[in-house]
Amino acid sequence: MTQTTGRFFDDLAKLMMDASGAAQGMKREIETVMRSQGERILREFDVVQREEFEAVKAMAEMARAENERLAARLAELESIVNGAKPAA
Repeated sequence: MTQTTGRFFDDLAKLMMDASGAAQGMKREIETVMRSQGERILREFDVVQREEFEAVKAMAEMARAENERLAARLAELESIVNGAKPAA
């Protein structure tokens, strides 16, 4: 009896291991399909990539700082032209 019960549990354990491996394989396949579908949807919506967004954001920040610097310089030059003392 011990021999039969041991073999039954061995077969059951093997079956469970095979089912676990199949489930993991199916999980990987589903993740791959979902990822490819997500990428396809993003391409269709023409969504900008993170790297491109960060580059444009940095350019905008530099342009804003330059604009503020030029505005301050313009105000200083206008005050000189109008006869007032330039701001320190």
